[in-house]
Amino acid sequence: MEQYTGKSIFKKIAIGRVYFYEKSEYQVKREKIEDPEQEIKRLEAAKVVAISQLDRIYQKAVKEVGEDNAAVFEVHKMMLDDEDYLDAISNTIQDEKVCAEYAVATTGDNFAAMFAAMDDEYMKARAADIKDISERLVAVLLGRDTDMGALDEPVILVADDLAPSETVQMDKSKLLAFVTEHGSSNSHTAILARTMNIPALIGIPINREWRGRMAVVDGYTGTVTIDPDEKYLETMRAQKEEDEKKRQLLSELKGKETVTADGKKSIHLYANIGSVADTASALANDAEGIGLFRSEFLYLESSTYPSEEEQFQAYKTVAQNMGGKKVIIRTLDIGADKQVDYFNLDKEDNPALGYRAIRICLTRKDIFKTQLRALLRASAYGNISIMFPMIISVDEVHQIKAILQEVKDELKAEGIEYKDVEIGVMIETPAAVMISEELGREVDFFSVGTNDLTQYLLAIDRQNPKLDEFYDPHHPAVLRALQMVIDNGHKGGAWVGICGELGADLTLTETFLKMGVDELSVSPTFVLPVRDAVRRCDTTKW
Repeated sequence: MEQYTGKSIFKKIAIGRVYFYEKSEYQVKREKIEDPEQEIKRLEAAKVVAISQLDRIYQKAVKEVGEDNAAVFEVHKMMLDDEDYLDAISNTIQDEKVCAEYAVATTGDNFAAMFAAMDDEYMKARAADIKDISERLVAVLLGRDTDMGALDEPVILVADDLAPSETVQMDKSKLLAFVTEHGSSNSHTAILARTMNIPALIGIPINREWRGRMAVVDGYTGTVTIDPDEKYLETMRAQKEEDEKKRQLLSELKGKETVTADGKKSIHLYANIGSVADTASALANDAEGIGLFRSEFLYLESSTYPSEEEQFQAYKTVAQNMGGKKVIIRTLDIGADKQVDYFNLDKEDNPALGYRAIRICLTRKDIFKTQLRALLRASAYGNISIMFPMIISVDEVHQIKAILQEVKDELKAEGIEYKDVEIGVMIETPAAVMISEELGREVDFFSVGTNDLTQYLLAIDRQNPKLDEFYDPHHPAVLRALQMVIDNGHKGGAWVGICGELGADLTLTETFLKMGVDELSVSPTFVLPVRDAVRRCDTTKW
């Protein structure tokens, strides 16, 4: 029995076998071979496996995001049968007497560069597809773990690190827990783990020899135990069962109001989601609405810019599924730790302060208008509000309103139905805090993104695990900024919510009520615990 301690992201227990996830980006060695025909046979066998993987991924994607969004995997299957692509790989094997994985990697790079250099935007976008299928083929040839769809049981996923784009594409039904060596407790991957209601540990010195072995992840102590003995397993199973009983008790709060014990103070309690599929978790946990739909994950899940129709179908589905409850959708927040190849963003020394979020939208209006058209069209099918991230000035809001009006005028001229929607801004920069009264006169609501606001107020990179001990969301500066935003927002006429991770901090629930927060939006699994905390508060004792 081996035990290792790291930092816990979510307090829960998982018991299962280890699945070692290896990134698709790795060095491929140029190895000389004696038998080119044998390598070509290996290539053909790998192609069959890759197509089988894509079949499974396509079926899963159809169920989760619909046929339009799943179509990219059908395209990938066709590309794997492309004669020019396969001939180039075979010729490289035969002419240079090199291994199949090197021939695939080289051909993939060459074809991707060729497509990327084309003038046609559609053909440029195919570069990412070529890269994707080549990496899949190489992974199969190297025998790497890449296809979670092939698993016959849920697993504890172990990895060096996980990017948000990798996490969001995983088969969530097959995940019991995350264990990574690198990463920060404030990263978007950590946020996703909390959204998915699974324990996650970071800072664990991982070992590839754990692959396939039984393990226990204890989110309460921050430990992972490899090859646990029967006595320890029995103890952890009992604790896991006790956890389930506590969750059952919380389920009794479903359908009840989020109001203080004396009935004097109520608050709206919404859920944060990152995909259409997450709506089910929001409803299962009795969220009163969606306070933050992170629309950028539509971009992270795609190999090219999602079309207006693809986005419309996603937003429409969420709005319809929520049955008239409020759905606040944040416009894309790409940049910083959420990188997408096809955006072709330059490498930045300080991406958290760089070209991201609304700055991309206001300078690449074609992308922004496509998303706004999809959002407004979807508004006809439910109660949608639109929220804009990383705002630092009133002028930005004026620009946003002008572009939004352009889109409305276009839709009206085309006879396409839409509703007038509430618009809001995220308060996550010190600048937005300082001008919050003026901003409140321009918009209908604020949502405070406490993750980034804490980062910027304390001058701490929340992606840097070495700074976790200095990252203090309870810092007086953070709480004073919150109070200032609430007071100024109300003066300006805007209601104020919190959608950052701090909203789920039960030690601050009563403080938020005293401050006058109108809404809290948390990971779906925290909805009932927060409701419980609110219902335990008594304003007569304040």
